[in-house]
Amino acid sequence: MAEWKLAQELDSRRELIGGDSERLADAIRRGADLRIGTAFRHNEHIDITSSNNEIIQEVMDFRVVYLLENRWVAGIQNLRMPVSLPDGFGPRASMSFFLYNQDGMQGIARPYLDGQKESGKRGYSAVDLHSEMPKYHEYASWDAGTNAPSSTFVYDFEYFRYFVRESWEEVLSHDAAGNVTEGSLEKLANGVNFGREVKIAVQGLCDNLGGNEGVSHEVFLHLGACYYYTESRMLMASANPVVRSRARIPLEYASGEWDFGWILPRTDGHVAYWMCDPYTLSFEKQTKKHAIRWFLSR
Repeated sequence: MAEWKLAQELDSRRELIGGDSERLADAIRRGADLRIGTAFRHNEHIDITSSNNEIIQEVMDFRVVYLLENRWVAGIQNLRMPVSLPDGFGPRASMSFFLYNQDGMQGIARPYLDGQKESGKRGYSAVDLHSEMPKYHEYASWDAGTNAPSSTFVYDFEYFRYFVRESWEEVLSHDAAGNVTEGSLEKLANGVNFGREVKIAVQGLCDNLGGNEGVSHEVFLHLGACYYYTESRMLMASANPVVRSRARIPLEYASGEWDFGWILPRTDGHVAYWMCDPYTLSFEKQTKKHAIRWFLSR
């Protein structure tokens, strides 16, 4: 089993103190998994009324990873719900789609799942100064009071540690029409048949989401159930949930420029989408063609 390695470390001012961004991007380009470690004090970040100033060390997994312009890394947590440390969960049912860039810039998008009535309107919202939490710096706020608020911020953690695990082998690449550019379908299918996990990098998954700024990107996703049609020689899979945001550097959320849902990719370039509008929680199906790189676990 491949080990986790520290690819980059930033200090509390988000200045580089170890590794470098090229090392991080190179690993992600090769399909590496991403985890980010931070540290903070309980009474500075969790409960500002508490006398407990204990340091909490947090390590988070990022199952949706972006490589933007082949050089910039950002990760999104796609399975997290709000927690209330140390006892349980937050007050409202929602998803916590935390977003971290390689420079420490952060974001949060929170689609609520409890059906409460909205109290605000979509669009730009006033930035909260968070005067009671001086290490929290909010730079942009969107859609406050709606079912899907989001914001861009930086919290001055004690450090930011970007860990990678290079445990994947790229075995097939094809263009949007399904023409193989490298590797072989047979190797992918055989690996799946013998229980190896599968991961993909989809080119342009967020194109035209809230407008297209022309930023090239790949989105790396883990796959769940895989299906290989042995006579027609086509493999398809159900991907883990994906959170999409308009491709830009740094990656951030904005009103009407993000969503979440599920995709089903095929080795002929066909990708079926079943995406959720976070404001209404209504789902829409569509299909597109994408160039995809396929990886097998080592």
